[in-house]
Amino acid sequence: VQLQASGGGLVQPGGSLRLSCVASGRTFSGYAIGWFRQAPGKEREFVGAVRQSAGSIFYTDSVKGRFTISRVNRENTAYLQMNSLKPEDTGIYYCAATKSVRLSYSEDYLYWGQGTQVTVSS
Repeated sequence: VQLQASGGGLVQPGGSLRLSCVASGRTFSGYAIGWFRQAPGKEREFVGAVRQSAGSIFYTDSVKGRFTISRVNRENTAYLQMNSLKPEDTGIYYCAATKSVRLSYSEDYLYWGQGTQVTVSS
């Protein structure tokens, strides 16, 4: 699976962005899609993930109620809608694909997109 993340940019605190992750290659619907982010000087961290059928979606505590993950399998696309953005949400956001059940473990992801920069600043 090849993944292409896009939609990042500069936004003021309280603003919104929607990231997209478009897949090509192997069957998109066979993979769970995770979103991770990496802030400057910090390790990559799990943001959230959606299982193959979109029946189960998980979020890290710091984004619950603000971020929403979705996917449209017929379009080979997953989304990360980010609302009420905070400066601490700044980082490079990656989408990744896995068949593992351990959705928060980055080492279990087989395929990664190139990342898209999100900067939250006034």
